[in-house]
Amino acid sequence: MTENPWKTLSKKPIYENPWIRVEEHQVITPAGKEGIYGKVHFKNRAMAIIPIDYEGYTWLVGQYRYTLDEYSWEIPMGGGPNDLDLLESAKRELKEETGLLANKWTELLKIHTSNSVTDEWGLIYLAEDLTQGETEFEETEQLLIKKLPFQEALEMVMSGQITDSISVAGLLKAARILGY
Repeated sequence: MTENPWKTLSKKPIYENPWIRVEEHQVITPAGKEGIYGKVHFKNRAMAIIPIDYEGYTWLVGQYRYTLDEYSWEIPMGGGPNDLDLLESAKRELKEETGLLANKWTELLKIHTSNSVTDEWGLIYLAEDLTQGETEFEETEQLLIKKLPFQEALEMVMSGQITDSISVAGLLKAARILGY
């Protein structure tokens, strides 16, 4: 492992809400100069799920993303409390957003979402052996659900219709593992 070339002189909180904390760090850079670094700390871990049924269909969730000011198609995903097992959070999120329950779960990928400004990381799961139930949307969610062949979801990645980094990485890894 390579040694950390950064030296932290001080940290101070700038902003905090129930989901994130923004910190300002005074640092000595790898070049030996004083500098400033901003860090966004997420209070939950990210998790995402690629549900696949026995016919090769998957589910995408569409929603308007406030920060981007645009509509986004994504795999089902959310945040799970740091003190709760991430797989349990993934099961809850899949049920909330799609109504699906899965009997088989496989961890596909650990991912850092934007490691230049945040310490957020998450896991992407493959969910199989599915049973359809009712959705349980959160009050902040206005979602559309699309069931489609996995190959079509992969084509949406390749054509740029899916741009969410967790969705792109997860779908590409699943395609490789599943032989698409």
